Amino acid sequence: MLPTPVKPIIDVGVLEQVDVRVGTIESVSAIIGSTKLVKLSVNFGDHLRTIVAGLQLERAYPREVEGKQALFVVNLLPRKMCGVVSEGMLFDIGYADGVTPVLAVPESPVPDGTRAG
Repeated sequence: MLPTPVKPIIDVGVLEQVDVRVGTIESVSAIIGSTKLVKLSVNFGDHLRTIVAGLQLERAYPREVEGKQALFVVNLLPRKMCGVVSEGMLFDIGYADGVTPVLAVPESPVPDGTRAG
């Protein structure tokens, strides 16, 4: 499989607007009425957030990510999906390219809430 084309060039200032942080996924629960979405409870050190992610179709056991650190975009406007307000976005690898997604994770543990970039 060949990599997809690179997106259009942006100014570094645009990238600096995106707040990507490490959080620990404390729990994963199904969302009633959805065959795709799950609700993640994510610890960012000084607070917990609810993040809705489409893990049900990507993983046989979505709860296998509980206890793992991952990268999240935390400065998106809250968005209601299937009745649950999502306060960010899981930053995963592969979905847009048709590859079974994997978590974007730090190579070793870091404090929850640590910024990427």
